[in-house]
Amino acid sequence: MSGSKYRTAPVATEKLPTGLGFIVGNEAAERLSYYGMKALLPIFLTSYLMTAAGADDQMTKTEMISLISLFGAGVYVFPILGALIADAILGKYLTIMSLSMVYVAGHGCLALMDMPQAALEATMSPRGWLYLGLILIAIGSGGIKPCVSAHVGDQFGKTNAHLLERVYGWFYFSINFGSFFAYALLPGVMRDLGPGWAFGIPGIAMAVATLVFWLGRKRYAHVPPRGMSFVKESFTGEGLSALLRLAPLYLFVAIFWSLYDQSATTWVDQSRSMDRDVMGMHLLPDQIGFINPLLIMIFIPIFAYLIYPAMNKVWKLTPIRKIGFGFMLTALAFTVSAFAEQRITESREAFEARVSGIHSDGKSDLPNTVTLLREGTVTVDGKKHEIDDKRPEIAAAIEKFLEVGQQGDLPIVDVARGGILLTSEGEIHEADWPSVWWVLFAYVILTAGEVMVSITCLEFSYTQAPKAMKSFIMGLYLLSVSLGNVITVLVNQVTMDQDGNSSLVGANYYWFFTGMMVVAGVIYMIVSPFFKTKTYMQDEIPTSG
Repeated sequence: MSGSKYRTAPVATEKLPTGLGFIVGNEAAERLSYYGMKALLPIFLTSYLMTAAGADDQMTKTEMISLISLFGAGVYVFPILGALIADAILGKYLTIMSLSMVYVAGHGCLALMDMPQAALEATMSPRGWLYLGLILIAIGSGGIKPCVSAHVGDQFGKTNAHLLERVYGWFYFSINFGSFFAYALLPGVMRDLGPGWAFGIPGIAMAVATLVFWLGRKRYAHVPPRGMSFVKESFTGEGLSALLRLAPLYLFVAIFWSLYDQSATTWVDQSRSMDRDVMGMHLLPDQIGFINPLLIMIFIPIFAYLIYPAMNKVWKLTPIRKIGFGFMLTALAFTVSAFAEQRITESREAFEARVSGIHSDGKSDLPNTVTLLREGTVTVDGKKHEIDDKRPEIAAAIEKFLEVGQQGDLPIVDVARGGILLTSEGEIHEADWPSVWWVLFAYVILTAGEVMVSITCLEFSYTQAPKAMKSFIMGLYLLSVSLGNVITVLVNQVTMDQDGNSSLVGANYYWFFTGMMVVAGVIYMIVSPFFKTKTYMQDEIPTSG
């Protein structure tokens, strides 16, 4: 690779690398793309997914969690493939550019789910476009992940290595800058303009991200791939030693990711049964996740400049210790969500008793309640009623009751799950749900844990990886995210009944994962003092002049 037209090593300088702005800008746009798409999935799958013929084809909550977790597992399996291609064959830059094209194509497939009915019947069903799009996004997004984060580290040498911890913090800041706008804006787009535009905008953002990354190509250090000798180096000597040192840590981190990634599924679904009025704003369920990137942007400088220095004066905070603190905070966050679910159950039971009384008096208007839940709006005696969160899966359950001529018992549980009932007199009754502040408080704790686990693991993984296998080690770390999602999938699959619902009902679901994190955290505290570390940084070339 001596004939490369690009610089192949970082410049010896105490300043920040010149190409860093392009990488960070690319990451912000790419994360808007990824999290924008992911923010839409829970509500889309349970409220908007249709067949090619235009009939409802929504998933249950448990089916939705399983699909999104399986997708997440795929996203974080492909980093290993991307890392192998980057470190052994193409190099990081060409790998990122190539797989970004696959990424954009995946977003295009998701946008096609909203094609006109005739076009869908002539091509693939919405589920077909959904699965194809998610596969392509998993390949593209997953494949570039270890390359981008390792590419950041490749811009640093020993002279400015002291800036790396702070830069990875700001790199993580850019990730959450993009995802904040995704969560805040795209749910409203889906409701106002439909899924086509909502899924199309992330695709446009990914195309912009690719362009920004290409524009900075002459400013990067392009560390050349090692060819097939990379494989030998990775599994013998220093490479094998690094793998064995890091693998036990990543097994513990997988438990963290099992809990963390459910904030985008179970917590979103939980917020649907909450009062979402916050400080004069009314939040949509899939907007709830905006609090996480917002808090990340606030917490990164607070932890870097205040909390960590203060804690270091009392007890030296090594990366291993930071991660342990993060595990305990994550368990605490799920404890809060478990108590929140108990409050929801209490509210649902109270509403169920009220609904039973209304129906026994002959005053319930189930057909219009079904219309309201399915369409989001209904007009009764000239009076318009609207809700911001359609619940077609609950509408379908009530419809089954209506189809048999209201013989048998009223599906009280389904009506109570919807939290809403129209009466024959045109009145609307709603459940007295607990405040969404429960979820927002859980996010505060979880985000603090994320800062201590995720950002720390990014920097630690790069510095602990031998120079020839930076992307591969990053891929191995990201594999822990995949393993965490697999754990979630297995729990939901094992507990799923014939109707597609989990037998871990209510707060028990959250208590299960809380207990799993506590057990993992305790074991981690016992074994982590025996973890060994060794730091590797890239060689430098001297500055000119």
